Amino acid sequence: MKLPGACRCILSAALALISSSATAEIPHLAKHGTATQLVVEGKPFLILGGELHNSSSSSLDYVTPILYRFSVGHLNTALAAVSWETIEPEEGKFDFSLVDGLVQAARHNHLRLILLWFGSWKNGVSTYPPAWVKTDLQKFPRAQDKDGRNLEILSPFSETNREADARAFAALMRHVREVDGDAQTVLMVQVENEVGVLGDSRDRSAAANEAFLRPVPNELVEYLQEHKDLLVPEFRKKWEDAGSRTSGNWEDLFGAGDETDEMFMAWSYARYVNRVTAAGKAEYPLPMFVNTWLAEWRETAPSKPGLYPSGGPMPHMQDIWRAGAPQIDILSPDIYSFFEERCALYHRSGNPLFIPELVRETRTCSAIFLALGQHDAIGFAPFGMESLPAFSEELGKSYEVLAQIAPTVLENQGKDAIGGALLDKDHPKQALRVGDYTLELGIARHYSFPTPEYPAGIFIQVGPDEYLVAGRGLTISFVPNHPGENPVVGIATAEDGVFVDGRWRPGRRLNGDEILSGKGLRLRGDYYMIQRVKLYRYH
Repeated sequence: MKLPGACRCILSAALALISSSATAEIPHLAKHGTATQLVVEGKPFLILGGELHNSSSSSLDYVTPILYRFSVGHLNTALAAVSWETIEPEEGKFDFSLVDGLVQAARHNHLRLILLWFGSWKNGVSTYPPAWVKTDLQKFPRAQDKDGRNLEILSPFSETNREADARAFAALMRHVREVDGDAQTVLMVQVENEVGVLGDSRDRSAAANEAFLRPVPNELVEYLQEHKDLLVPEFRKKWEDAGSRTSGNWEDLFGAGDETDEMFMAWSYARYVNRVTAAGKAEYPLPMFVNTWLAEWRETAPSKPGLYPSGGPMPHMQDIWRAGAPQIDILSPDIYSFFEERCALYHRSGNPLFIPELVRETRTCSAIFLALGQHDAIGFAPFGMESLPAFSEELGKSYEVLAQIAPTVLENQGKDAIGGALLDKDHPKQALRVGDYTLELGIARHYSFPTPEYPAGIFIQVGPDEYLVAGRGLTISFVPNHPGENPVVGIATAEDGVFVDGRWRPGRRLNGDEILSGKGLRLRGDYYMIQRVKLYRYH
């Protein structure tokens, strides 16, 4: 039966609405105040994750018991590699049995997944493409060094390389949508891994040299002009020092040198990754991110591009990546040092903070409180946790308390009512403005319990003169931001407790030296505490 025109329009509109609603309900990113959050099944979700070792997910027998340990260790998400070589062992013939098994094992252990696409590059080199790609250098050309020698790096200047990767990634995302679109075990996807040229500042192949001499692409020039006052300072300075030109080749606009080579490669990798990402999102538009191998920077001897992968989304390359890869939702740091500084560098210019790799050391278990409270972090995932059970146990203690307070944290991200701190012997005090009060923080030292090496906490104003705090090893006193007629702050009530099914269950009523004789709070150093405090003012 042929429907009348008006009915056809109504039906088309209804189908479009259903399709739009379905798309909106898959895991996605959404603004919440000034923060960006991951939304899963209609609610904001905090990733308390761990990244598996590179090869762990290549064997279901190997990975399944690890996922069980993740689950009982208070993790809610596993980051797992899916390599090009395992899903397309023969060109055009796909095998998703490992992906299916990984998804099923995660569900069985009540975990979510973030897939890491090890396609053209991993750690700057190309060891994860299938053999039919690696062995055919004529069809799938490599980056080259100054002497014309092929490197074990697929060239980003090859359309053949790019389209082969894009087809495989699209097939993966299509399959994930088919097997997981309803259950939503898979939350996000990392596209490639720590891209960039190692051993030189740029690709020296004939195709790369030709592209380097061509004018800087109009898309990047237009981005520079439109965002001139918003560019990250280190990149803007480089452009301005070269004269802020808007036409010419790469050296015309940015001068000669390794940094310009790095900019050129950043644009080239960004365009390649953007194409791969777009192909995947056309099948299933989950949030997608890239991660960064960060330079081991020292003021006396700064690392040069090529010693770290040249062209990745380093802090000073962020604008080039934003211009060249608009399909990418998050530029993520892999943090193994300089934690506080690098959190700040990747929580700017509207970029959400998600840390897909973290160093496995005691400090990390405390540092995540800072990332969550100060930088509205979406989540974190220390690398290779399965091989360090002692670290995993310590991190589990942090995750256990963060899981309890996650709803309150997520409700208050993007506001000025939340903060986080990390102290140590070199930084034993801090003043932190949170809501209506400034919190004066110190290290809690007491003869009857130990002092942790890295005291840390998160602090949230949950009502007028009322705070929720969680952490360990801290003393906390409150100073009003607007003293007025009643400048002195007292503790009306303080209690410790836990959250059960999202509801506060109070434990002890705290007093005496446990509230610093009425002057503030003490978070003991031997375990993570959650406390609620009501303040009062007098003169």
